[in-house]
Amino acid sequence: VSDASGCSMIALLHTGAAKFPQNLLPRARQAVCSLLPAGVLKGYGSIVSRKLASHSFGASMAAMSSFPPQRYHYFLVLDFEATCDKPQIHPQEIIEFPILKLNGRTMEIESTFHMYVQPVVHPQLTPFCTELTGIIQGMVDGQPSLQQVLERVDEWMAKEGLLDPSVKSIFVTCGDWDLKVMLPGQCQYLGLPVADYFKQWINLKKAYSFAMGSWPKNGLLDMNKGLNLQHIGRPHSGIGEC
Repeated sequence: VSDASGCSMIALLHTGAAKFPQNLLPRARQAVCSLLPAGVLKGYGSIVSRKLASHSFGASMAAMSSFPPQRYHYFLVLDFEATCDKPQIHPQEIIEFPILKLNGRTMEIESTFHMYVQPVVHPQLTPFCTELTGIIQGMVDGQPSLQQVLERVDEWMAKEGLLDPSVKSIFVTCGDWDLKVMLPGQCQYLGLPVADYFKQWINLKKAYSFAMGSWPKNGLLDMNKGLNLQHIGRPHSGIGEC
């Protein structure tokens, strides 16, 4: 999803709080131009040059309104938490399903979908899982099944206008695990269909590596450190990671 990752990279370049390494400016400009369709970045090179050369990323919302439009109207930030243990249990099951609807123009959160999910194959959470995610047994007991949560996601997507063909939105995840491995794997196990909107996403690690010139081996922790950003919320909490 190279085009999508490029759009995510633009968001990083304009909304981060870090000092961008001078030696990476040409690479960043090249990555932006190569990832996005012709015409989208008309006149953009000089803007990027000025913004990056100034070494300032604290762009105000007013300043952002002057930037060329994003390819997507909305970015849907998603991060699952799932049953887990050491050694790993199989199959893993999603137990937290959060989505943030981020406006592609203002970069502000407009809506949130957040539900806990009742695991059915291994209904009892392990101590390791609770310690890692902060999710206790009472938070998943009696909650909807994955099938029911997916139906509610679809209702939320419709309510937010995200199913309108004229509205372009895309999911954003920290890596490929959530939508390439976890969701399709569990849906296959349960005999559930996977909605088309879950089949394309921005891998934020890839976008970060284009922008910063290094792969974030430790995911969000490395990206926060590289951009001089402080983590907000509890690590390994789905909604916190979003």
